[in-house]
Amino acid sequence: MLSDRILFIDAEALVLDKPAGLPVDAPRRGGESIASRIAELSCGFQRPPTAMHRLDTDTSGCLLFARTAKARAMLQQAFETREVQKYYIAVVAGELAEEEGVIDLPLSKKSSAEAGWRMVGDPGGQEAVTNWRRVAVHDGSTLVEFRPVTGRTHQIRAHAREAFGKGIVGDRVYGMPGGPMLLHASRLVVPRERKPMIDVIAPLPDYFGEWANAG
Repeated sequence: MLSDRILFIDAEALVLDKPAGLPVDAPRRGGESIASRIAELSCGFQRPPTAMHRLDTDTSGCLLFARTAKARAMLQQAFETREVQKYYIAVVAGELAEEEGVIDLPLSKKSSAEAGWRMVGDPGGQEAVTNWRRVAVHDGSTLVEFRPVTGRTHQIRAHAREAFGKGIVGDRVYGMPGGPMLLHASRLVVPRERKPMIDVIAPLPDYFGEWANAG
């Protein structure tokens, strides 16, 4: 049950530790999704909650929901004013020499008949900014904490590829395919006017292996 994966809940909001492999919205080809199982997150309310942002299908971790229409408007404003802080942990397929940095690279969607679509660096694209910090290096790979300032589609995955030359381990589009994608929405911080700040951490999934104890 998805309700077993709830990290935080009150009358306004809910944070789910989304499992990898489960899309947020219903896929065109059919199959399960958060949307198709949203009743599992009603938790006594008549109306189901509303997802306030998206995580890629193969990305796990913190996913925020509004439980009322009033909360939805409040949380939407927090996202629009960039008050919400999102942290991700990922394993990049390469050893990074620098300790931290900022990736400031606009992105746009590029499509081809052979490869489908992906996000690529484009000076004329949408603004995309990601802060990053090296956490640990081991055996040719690096555990990295990413903190996106903007929220573009595939932003962290595309930025990792563009900035480091090698993408995220397990990323079939931008990185090193094979095994699960090692990208996890690890922490979510949401300020609120009349209630305590939401500050939630989702533990790394077991398939991160030895990285779970790194840093």
